[in-house]
Amino acid sequence: MSVKGQFNMRNAAADTFAMVIFSFITGMMIEVFVSGMTFEQSLASRTLSIPVNIAIAWPYGVFRDYLLRTGHRLSPSSWMKGLSDMVAYVLFQSPVYACILLAVGAGTDQIITAVTSNAFVSGALGIVYGQFLDACRRMFKVPGYCRELSHPEPQHQEM
Repeated sequence: MSVKGQFNMRNAAADTFAMVIFSFITGMMIEVFVSGMTFEQSLASRTLSIPVNIAIAWPYGVFRDYLLRTGHRLSPSSWMKGLSDMVAYVLFQSPVYACILLAVGAGTDQIITAVTSNAFVSGALGIVYGQFLDACRRMFKVPGYCRELSHPEPQHQEM
């Protein structure tokens, strides 16, 4: 079992897998159906996002786990876990997403629309992503995650 605070390869792999898959699917849906980007622009954005998501997946997991621990100290309820997931997703992902869209040539209006839409939708996306990430961590057999735990102990370092 991993000691809390140590880097865990299973954790990093699960976080990376979850981030790449989830971001590709949800990002494309938002870009094409909400912000009006063409399929080609969205595909370029999603393709560029893969290495970015690989790079940010584990740091996001660390950030998310920190916010989950902080939220849990305030209230151990499931609504606090959902709120913590939502806040983590919006705060961490919005600047990254804006940079990706800028890099693929999206216009200012498209970027503002996509990032704003993503931030609003992230209320749901952050919670769903948190559940998806937890499921991926269980699938990858990350220490501290098992089917019986509804609030697993995060394996990342304190921030």
